[in-house]
Amino acid sequence: MQGEEIVRQVLHLKDKLYRFAFRILSNEIDAEDVVQETFVKVWQKSEQLQGIENKEAWCMTVARNLAIDKIRARKKTQSSDIDGFHFISDTSPTPDKALENQESLNIVMQKLNELPERQREIIHLRDIEGYTYQEIAEMTGNSQEQVKVNLFRARQKLKIELKNLSF
Repeated sequence: MQGEEIVRQVLHLKDKLYRFAFRILSNEIDAEDVVQETFVKVWQKSEQLQGIENKEAWCMTVARNLAIDKIRARKKTQSSDIDGFHFISDTSPTPDKALENQESLNIVMQKLNELPERQREIIHLRDIEGYTYQEIAEMTGNSQEQVKVNLFRARQKLKIELKNLSF
């Protein structure tokens, strides 16, 4: 199988890779770079990819590692708060309802960002991307049990934190 064929097999993952990288990096340009770098790695490793059964999990792992590398590089050059990068709009017809929804969403995002990195990552992979426990375990290098425990703890913490707030 040629490198071009391998790239075609994983090209449909570009949106999923972007969402995952964006969730980690909170920066559109960096997320796009990670997706491009992931496809470069796919091309470079096309010979090895032939033997990999779950190419999607491999690509997600590569994207995750590249995103983490970008964060590390970013920390060396500057320090920034990821909360400032969330711009989510509401199409509600009234301005007061839009403001109320935005404030609620900001609180949820703040509580989500307060979770440990591993829990945030697992919640994203499971609840947003829809991966199975096995796939998440392969991507993160954890056992399925660790994935389930982290997911349970993250959901419980969010439930407790958000329950105390009135929406």
